[in-house]
Amino acid sequence: MSALDLIVGEAEIDSQEEDESFDEETGEVRRKANGVNGINGHLDDSSEEEDDDDDEEAAAAVRKDFIVEDDDEPEERERRRRERKKRRREEREEEEAGLDEDDLDLIGAANPDFERRAPNEPKLKRLKRGHKEDREVRRPQGVENIFDSEEEGEDDYRNQRQSHRADPRNLQDEFADFIEEDFDDRDGAPDDDDADIARPTGRTFTEIKDATGLDEAALEDMKEAFGDGDEYDWALNLQDQEDESEQRVVDPEDPDALSKGLELKDVFEPSQLAERLLTDEDNEIRGVDMPERFQLARKPYKHLTLTPEQFKEEGDWISDLIWSRKALPLELKDPFRRAVAKVLEFMVGDEYEVPFIIQHRKDYLIHSRRIPITPDPSNPGADEFEISAEKLLTHSELWRIAEFDLKFRALVDKRNALSETYSKLQDIADFQDEVFEEMLPAAATMEELQDVQDYLHFQHASRLADLAVIDASSNSNAAHKRPGSSKVLFERVRNSKVYGLVRAFGITADAFARNALKQGGRQYIEDPVERPDDLADSEAIMHPPDYSTGAQCLKAAKTMLAEEIFLSPKMRKMIRMAYYQDGIIECYRTEKGLRRIDENHPYYDFKYLRNQQMREFGHQPDLFLRMIRAEEEGLVEIKIRMQNAESFRKKLYGDIESDNFSEVADAWNRERREVLDTALLKLDKIMAKGVKENLKNECEDQVALRCRDEFTKRLDQAPYKPRGMQLGTVPRVLAISNGAGAFGREAVCWAWVEEDGRVLENGRFTDLFLGDPERGQEDGADVKALVKLVERRKPDVIGVSGFSADTRKLYKLLEEIIERKDLRGAEYEDSDGNERTDKLDLVVVNDEVARLYQSSQRGAMEHPGFAPLTRYCVGLAKYLQNPLKEYAALSKDIISITLDPAQAYVPQEKIFKYLETSLVDIVNIVGVEINDAVSDWYTANLLPYVSGLGPRKAQQLLKVINLNGGAVSTRAELVGDADQQRVGAVGPRVWANCASFLYIDFDSSDPEADYLDNTRVHPEDYELGRKMAADALELDEEDIEAETSEHGVGAIVRKLVKEDQQDKVEDLVLEEYAEQLERNFNQKKRATLETIAQEFQSPYEELRNNFTLLSSEEIFTMFTGETRDTLYEGMVVPVSIKKVGEDYIEARMDCGIEGTVPLSEISNRPEISPRQLFQQFQTVQAKIMYLNRKTLAATFSLREEEVRNPAKKDHDRMPGDWDEAQEQADKESMREKNDVSGRTQRVIKHPLFKPFNSAQAQEFLGSQSRGDVVIRPSSKGVDHLAVTWKVSDNIYQHIDVLELDKSSQFSSGGTLKIGGKYTYTDLDELIVNHVKAMAKKVDEMMLHEKYQNGSKAETERWLSTYTEANPKRSVYAFCIDPKHPGYFFLCFKAGQHAQLQSWPVKVVPQAFELQRNMYPDMRALCNGFKLLFTNMQSKRR
Repeated sequence: MSALDLIVGEAEIDSQEEDESFDEETGEVRRKANGVNGINGHLDDSSEEEDDDDDEEAAAAVRKDFIVEDDDEPEERERRRRERKKRRREEREEEEAGLDEDDLDLIGAANPDFERRAPNEPKLKRLKRGHKEDREVRRPQGVENIFDSEEEGEDDYRNQRQSHRADPRNLQDEFADFIEEDFDDRDGAPDDDDADIARPTGRTFTEIKDATGLDEAALEDMKEAFGDGDEYDWALNLQDQEDESEQRVVDPEDPDALSKGLELKDVFEPSQLAERLLTDEDNEIRGVDMPERFQLARKPYKHLTLTPEQFKEEGDWISDLIWSRKALPLELKDPFRRAVAKVLEFMVGDEYEVPFIIQHRKDYLIHSRRIPITPDPSNPGADEFEISAEKLLTHSELWRIAEFDLKFRALVDKRNALSETYSKLQDIADFQDEVFEEMLPAAATMEELQDVQDYLHFQHASRLADLAVIDASSNSNAAHKRPGSSKVLFERVRNSKVYGLVRAFGITADAFARNALKQGGRQYIEDPVERPDDLADSEAIMHPPDYSTGAQCLKAAKTMLAEEIFLSPKMRKMIRMAYYQDGIIECYRTEKGLRRIDENHPYYDFKYLRNQQMREFGHQPDLFLRMIRAEEEGLVEIKIRMQNAESFRKKLYGDIESDNFSEVADAWNRERREVLDTALLKLDKIMAKGVKENLKNECEDQVALRCRDEFTKRLDQAPYKPRGMQLGTVPRVLAISNGAGAFGREAVCWAWVEEDGRVLENGRFTDLFLGDPERGQEDGADVKALVKLVERRKPDVIGVSGFSADTRKLYKLLEEIIERKDLRGAEYEDSDGNERTDKLDLVVVNDEVARLYQSSQRGAMEHPGFAPLTRYCVGLAKYLQNPLKEYAALSKDIISITLDPAQAYVPQEKIFKYLETSLVDIVNIVGVEINDAVSDWYTANLLPYVSGLGPRKAQQLLKVINLNGGAVSTRAELVGDADQQRVGAVGPRVWANCASFLYIDFDSSDPEADYLDNTRVHPEDYELGRKMAADALELDEEDIEAETSEHGVGAIVRKLVKEDQQDKVEDLVLEEYAEQLERNFNQKKRATLETIAQEFQSPYEELRNNFTLLSSEEIFTMFTGETRDTLYEGMVVPVSIKKVGEDYIEARMDCGIEGTVPLSEISNRPEISPRQLFQQFQTVQAKIMYLNRKTLAATFSLREEEVRNPAKKDHDRMPGDWDEAQEQADKESMREKNDVSGRTQRVIKHPLFKPFNSAQAQEFLGSQSRGDVVIRPSSKGVDHLAVTWKVSDNIYQHIDVLELDKSSQFSSGGTLKIGGKYTYTDLDELIVNHVKAMAKKVDEMMLHEKYQNGSKAETERWLSTYTEANPKRSVYAFCIDPKHPGYFFLCFKAGQHAQLQSWPVKVVPQAFELQRNMYPDMRALCNGFKLLFTNMQSKRR
């Protein structure tokens, strides 16, 4: 159930169609009767057309492929369609009966028992909100009633279906459903979701024949393709059987528990149920009394219960992880550990979420101390102590504790599994492994646990194999896993005499690790009396046939000991610690990176990076993540090594060698060093890999945390505060935007939004400019319209934004209009009580949410008649009115917002997890008025982020509130009230979490209303609040008892509020009260008492910061898409020349910034006129000499020496951080390769020309956008050029261009030909009219609903799956042809048993080519394909 289903008190209103015109430029509907649209672009007219002739005309129009414009929502269209259908059916039945009203009256007179059918009542009834006790409780609609309609007359429909379920002949064309599927959005076709969920229509065979006017023979193929409409008969039959057998009843204990029968999963696809949170798992989450976020996070560990010892260990483990990053004094370490343990107790034991702990257990997060004060003789009554309070844990750290709790559970889960495995091994073999028993409890990370597991599987491989056989025999379904070949090899050594040679080395792997870690006393090594090779040749060691020579035995023994050292948990732990302490990270370019990463490439700043310590990446995590991305692209290789690795190795030599001096001892020590070298080589590889992965995760967490902090800043801002109003007051907004249009030439859209969110007016300005009175030039006509609009509506603020730098011009114009016309905002009362007005506020609005809103399904649903740019203006206004609600309404789309430049290098799931915690924090600070959430889906979007709730529990909460009458009077009602027959919306634990964050406006006229329900005070502290109110009113026990017995438990607080005595609470000595509570009840409530006192005076006061205005830098980035790193002075960029004057040139960058080129910067030859060198619309390379980021203006230089020497970024590097020698060598190498090229290098003066071959062009375009182009020399000679453009990822088309009319061998041709078919006069024309035109068609194809992103094989599998699920339908889809750039496959399957076929579709400029036919757009292509196929089928017949 959506929030819209829960709105009570709204009447459904149809809109009468009216003459209107359609603006092709903005897509806006213009009314002829009025220049301003009404709400949602509809007129407020509730009349409905009753003439059946209109229905017949509409049906005829559809049959003739006319487009019927219908801006109503799909649900409204479907409802009216059912009404018209029912009305026509009833009229036909009456006509067939041949009885008019007089006949019926006569029958009634003759037969008193005859009952006349009551006339149809109107479907649309105005709903009124009555008192909650008077409202009829809606019973939940179960699965059995899934096909029931709320409309009248639907029972007739089922009877009609049952009477027509005979099998009629197939009467439909086998390929007609291709056309039936393909609707343009403008045709008013239903959405895909509606098509998926909609109930099958009741058109019978006879009705189809009547509607089409065709005979039965002509319709035989139609039914074969479309079916007879009975695909869901089985579901209807099941429902009918259930209805006949028993009446469904609701379990009073569970309103959703319906007697089992037809279930949702029997009707809908699993993906549909999952999308709507209707799976069995979702229902279980709704029913379990545990916060939803806890259930989802702890799902993998539901089976795990921590022991008291493990719980204490967890507290210490988490404390150590967080304390290392805290900057608190050492004396606070013990209080800090106690605070962490207490937070864990709240989270795990009490199942309280972070917002609850922050709000209601904050006393446990603060450490307060009494510090003695030196007595003041002059003030004997002064305090002897002062209180010093230190905050131990922050918001972010509480979320980290929740995350660490999950990691610790995973740790314990794996530790328990290993312990269980070890116990099973001991059951089948009596042994004891001291290393395992020592290291398993000591493992504090997953890496260390993995070390222990690897050790166990290596040391006891044969026993584990036996255990697997036993388990397999007890479980016949279990798959037996064979041990790896390497384990078999080592087991062979361990079970042979060769292992005696391993023991002869005199030291075990564990003893060596103890020596290296300096644990206990050093173990001294005794050398055998024989040399290693002599001992290996002895009969005591050799073990034929596997080890028949001494060399084989010695090699096997060394390999075995090296492997034992490599798998020693203690040794791995020591090496890992050394890597983290002294690890060095270096970056080496690959051969691909040598060519690809030039000085302008974003990866160049680490191409030759050397000697970077790991702690340095803690300050710049984005650098390491970019290095990882470059490595994934094959451009660089990241190497991690230990600093001073050689000295570290020599130190370890001393721990494995013997101290004896003899030739035999030297021989054994040489072998020991070789063993250690082998082990260290393997350890280095695994440690480097693990360290890299951990560092990557740490950097991702840091970037995600930065995103969270930035997102919190954007959420933590109140609505824009109108002048003279309190913080939190919602403003009335006039939003204006020119979108991406050129200011002055294209329309400016606007929308007026009231404080309640209603869009009362919207329109367009096409003539908005200020005149010049001195020259007699009048203002544009729309200036007067704007002034009238402001004077009529009195907005609090005008919000402006857009997609281009031209929006800056709109802002300046509006600023000048406000100043010149003296436009003022709404009146308000100043501090002296006088009415006054100020100049109207004008602000640039952050449009990141509005950009998503304009093209979102939510925007289209709220304002279906609005143009996208008008919806964009609505989004701007709503952002000014409440940023928090706008961000919350985005749901998972919040990851589309850029919060940090390195955000793209972090998995989206991790980003969303962090951003969700920020939403949870701010929503619970602000709170949610629960009755507003019931009636307003916009407010209901906040509910999933309330403490204890989530998407599923929020749905359930709203559903049950509606079942209980649609309103909540007290917080206590949410857990149910058997006396008042109210079902519980949440369980006690969830209620404890969410109660204080769901408030109810206090109504003094309602005797049941409790003032504390409108505050942040938790119900568990209501008694404290009532006691404080009584103390503030100085009431004794008798007064309190008398007041409460007469007016209820909330009477004292009501009395305090009624007498307006809340200020008296401030006079209470809360410190003594808090000490008394802690002493008598062991409850820390000092901060809670402060909260109660504040809430008495300002219930749910606005705690967010003031609305934050954008800085100049943020406005620059929003309008241009550029940052200080991507656009700066000294940079060379392509510019388009707008105007060429005698002594200047005006130019414009791609980002929209305009600038001038002064005469001195045009060329070095001042005698030549600029018009001789440059022309309008020409694209040239220019150097940015000056950039004003506030006014979005620039100064350029076109001089050749300036363009050749762009500014280089200044990198602040320490000596040794950059391999300058390698950099210089690579430059020389690239220069030599270019010099020895086999042909003369052509140079074309064009910004897109590159001296690349085809492979280099593809590499260059690899990171570019689809449709980007490179012009390059051709291998076919000097009269050819090659143009390479990016069709899609890893797909590039190379176009051969023949040059004609060349003035010289090296100049560009005056005529350019492609394929002998297309002719152009210059490269710019070729790029725009040929390449860009094809790229546009590729975009059109790939954005079409019929396009599949996968390969041809995947597309064909999808077609087969679709036809298997829909055997009577045909289907087609497009996919790209990677082997032939510029071509696509049109794959189709005409029914379940038809053969898969595909036709090639070629992209050409301005069209698609199919079977040698040209089609201008995708709609024409789809319809042309259907016509071609139909004709082909007809010929075959």
